[in-house]
Amino acid sequence: METMIQTSEAALQELHKRFPAAIDYLISIFLIDREYGEVSNGRLAARLEVSKPAVSQAIGRLKKLDLAQQDLYGTIRLTPEGRIFAARILKRHYLIEHLLIRKLDYPWDRSDDEAQRLQGAISEEFADYLDESFGHPQTCPHGNPMPGSKLEASLISAPRLITAEVGSEVSLIRITEEGEMVEGLLKFCNSHQLRPGIRLEIVPPEENDAVSVRCCEGETFSVPHAIAAHLCWKP
Repeated sequence: METMIQTSEAALQELHKRFPAAIDYLISIFLIDREYGEVSNGRLAARLEVSKPAVSQAIGRLKKLDLAQQDLYGTIRLTPEGRIFAARILKRHYLIEHLLIRKLDYPWDRSDDEAQRLQGAISEEFADYLDESFGHPQTCPHGNPMPGSKLEASLISAPRLITAEVGSEVSLIRITEEGEMVEGLLKFCNSHQLRPGIRLEIVPPEENDAVSVRCCEGETFSVPHAIAAHLCWKP
């Protein structure tokens, strides 16, 4: 086991040296595939905020490293090794968020950005230590499932708040990874305590293009559709 961990670490560090942007591409491909079941050049370019030619060049490099494949119709897929790298780094990202929020009292709405900077810097040994310390969490603090979690399928397929009917009561369970990238979304959620676990009542809308909710403290406010489309719920 120790040899496998060391080999994995060495391989990951070598990948980072040879292609520093590889981690961002691998994680983005993993997440898009998990969310939508298909990864295109256009969707990957939009997520990473790069040009389509830049994506094509990067995928070419990942193919040479046997980390990704692209079929004749343009669909991008990770190889088994590519998925292992992506899942490992994504789990580190989520565990760093737990460390920042639960131990260091770092702002909930800013932890994702900081974890992005740190995810490639910690070792597998430290990640395992964090995992054990936090009781093997099944999700990140924003509700996104750990790769391979038993909750993964149900959380990914959960309906969005924009679909909840007036008069229903729901529990917020997840803020999508895509949503975390929307400018101001996490800040809005934080200011209104829209975190996983909160109970909400859907009330008649007070304005167009928004979902009106009443929280457990009795406060009623509107959630813009652009934000509600990234908030997942269960009854």
